[in-house]
Amino acid sequence: MTVAPIAPADAAGSRQQILETAARLFRHHGYAGTTLRAIATECDMKAGSLYYHFASKDAIVAEVLDIGVQRVFDAVKQAVATLPPDAPLVDTLRCAIEAHMRALLLSHDFTSANIRILGQVPEPVRDGHKALRRRYERYWLTLLTGLRQRDMVRAGNDLSRTVFFLFGAMNWATEWYHERKSALSVVASELADLVAHGLHTHDTLPSARVRDGV
Repeated sequence: MTVAPIAPADAAGSRQQILETAARLFRHHGYAGTTLRAIATECDMKAGSLYYHFASKDAIVAEVLDIGVQRVFDAVKQAVATLPPDAPLVDTLRCAIEAHMRALLLSHDFTSANIRILGQVPEPVRDGHKALRRRYERYWLTLLTGLRQRDMVRAGNDLSRTVFFLFGAMNWATEWYHERKSALSVVASELADLVAHGLHTHDTLPSARVRDGV
């Protein structure tokens, strides 16, 4: 029996359905707990039909991981591109943070799956995904470095660590943020202000020696 080819539009729709379903299952059940059969069942397909679109489970998970980062990356670049060249530090941070968190939450299954299963996937899959993550990290590092060059960020801070601090704070929003409690723009403003100004009421923090009465 000859299998009829899948029309391009139907193929694209089925492929997207597989990815969205896989992202949801990976998010809730982890990498090992999500099988091709489970993905196919949720998509109302036969397991063999998945091979029209993906060569393996790892091909699916690799794309799910990339989508989780790429959607956020694109959103932040587009948002920051709308700022004037002389935008202040807090405004730049607020814009980038809000864009990151909004895209993170709009693509919740993909981004949450990425956060949950990155450490679970086979090493070749993880290694293949690292290049995209590093490009996104470098984008933020370049953004902060540019602000430092405009004398908006004090010298001495390790900006690479600052990027990781920001990612930890922003990405954890998938676990606690709820729009009924506060607007995302308010949360982004608070985080931007915290990063830019810290919690201290003065311009500079006292040294450890002074603070401890030494």
